[in-house]
Amino acid sequence: MNERGGSSGGTTARLLQRGVEDGGCSERNSERPREPWKGEYVKSIVYAGLDAIITCFSLISSISANSSSSSANKILMQNDSVDVLVLGFANLVADAISMGFGDFVSATSEQDVIIEERRVTGWDVMNHRDNQQTELVRYYQALGMDYNDANMVVNIFTKYNDILVDQRMVADKRMLPTDQEVKPWKNGLVTFASFIVFGSAPLLSFIILIPFTDSDTVKFIGACLVSALALALLGVAKAKVAGQNIMFSVAITLFSGAIAGAAAYLVGWLLKHVAGLEG
Repeated sequence: MNERGGSSGGTTARLLQRGVEDGGCSERNSERPREPWKGEYVKSIVYAGLDAIITCFSLISSISANSSSSSANKILMQNDSVDVLVLGFANLVADAISMGFGDFVSATSEQDVIIEERRVTGWDVMNHRDNQQTELVRYYQALGMDYNDANMVVNIFTKYNDILVDQRMVADKRMLPTDQEVKPWKNGLVTFASFIVFGSAPLLSFIILIPFTDSDTVKFIGACLVSALALALLGVAKAKVAGQNIMFSVAITLFSGAIAGAAAYLVGWLLKHVAGLEG
């Protein structure tokens, strides 16, 4: 028994030493990686906001491309700014409801699947305990742990049934235990609110500039600038969430917005000038 314990302790020491040699020393003198934000709803805010800005800006781009100086088109669109606002906000609310409800359904479904899978795993642990312990030992061995160490760890886990079930969930299902504090309806509400708030950014220029100019071109440029500013801010937030380089994240976010807006503008222009769809 003592020899086995000594061998186990020696193996553990070697694994720890190997970890230091492989990663610890190389990271010791380097800069500490950026730590991501841990906000509960940051992810929903950032990604719903990005989707909202790009969606609304793309809509404005397509309308602007299709409403440039055409008498036939102006019969249908007598006031382009009003049309942009009506279509923009209608689309914004509809998409916000869709995304918010989708986030709620997705989070709820994910929780339900994990709960059901945990019930199945719990039954397996209770009725086939030896087999489950063997599988868990093999899992730890596959990660590089010595057999004796893996067996010792699993034997400790067998004293705590919930922990053993959770470990089997991770090993077999690749699922983490559900967080009881997470409320799917809150995720959906945050997604809805984020979509509404950030999606309004491209439309603000039309509202703000209406008293000062009748030029739709000026208003469209204003929408581009406001959208770029909002995208840059969300790019910073995205970098904080993912622990990425801020400048790179902002550049990628702006690039994605520019590509989406340009594509929407091009489609609107082609439908009008090539396909002849002027309303």
